[in-house]
This record gives sequence, structure tokens and C-alpha cells, in this order.
Amino acid sequence: QVQVEESGGGLVQPGGSLRLSCAASGRIFSINSMAWYRQVPGKQRESVAAITSGGTTSYVDSVKGRFTISSDNAKNTVYLQMNSLKPEDTAVYFCNVRLPYYNYWGQGTQVTVSS
Repeated sequence: QVQVEESGGGLVQPGGSLRLSCAASGRIFSINSMAWYRQVPGKQRESVAAITSGGTTSYVDSVKGRFTISSDNAKNTVYLQMNSLKPEDTAVYFCNVRLPYYNYWGQGTQVTVSS
């Protein structure tokens, strides 16, 4: 059993920054990748950023140059540094932890970008 918990969401003004954290705990022997997704009510969940265990990162075009994903493999933790936030970044952000043969999700953390 693996628990995935996000934190760091909140309300921020446009142009501001937030740093999301996601910690995976439990029965973890190895992690293939960790990723951040976001979802707006009524919309399809979108992949935002991902990082492999080897440190390779990827981003959706809309956040490139503004968001940075990083991880601390020893702590089974992934971060999403979000800078220059825009109202369209408003969403519930979910952490995805991909283990061999299993895929775990956090409950999400709300990010609201509004003036």
C-alpha cells in the first residue's frame, strides 16, 4: 500500500509563485516516475510535468519556462515549483507516482490564481 499526499496549494495572485510537494510513503521499493497533473472541474485531467527516477523531466507546453519539477528520490518526494502563475493555472493538482506495475494518485491540492 502506497500513500500519496500533495501539499503546498493555495491562493496566489497572478505572477506569484507556489511550490507543491508530493510525498509518497508506504510499501515502496522503487519509483519509475512521478508526475503532476491538474484538473479543472468539468475538464479532462492534464499532465503538467513529469520526472523519471533518472531525473529526466518533461512539461506540457503551457508551463514550460514557468514550472520546474524536481524530486528527492531518497525521500520519495516530488516538487513542482510554479512561477509566474496565471489564472489559467487554476486547478486541482494531483501527484502521480508510478511504481513498477502500479500507479498511485494523491487526493489533489487546490491551486487558485486570482487577483
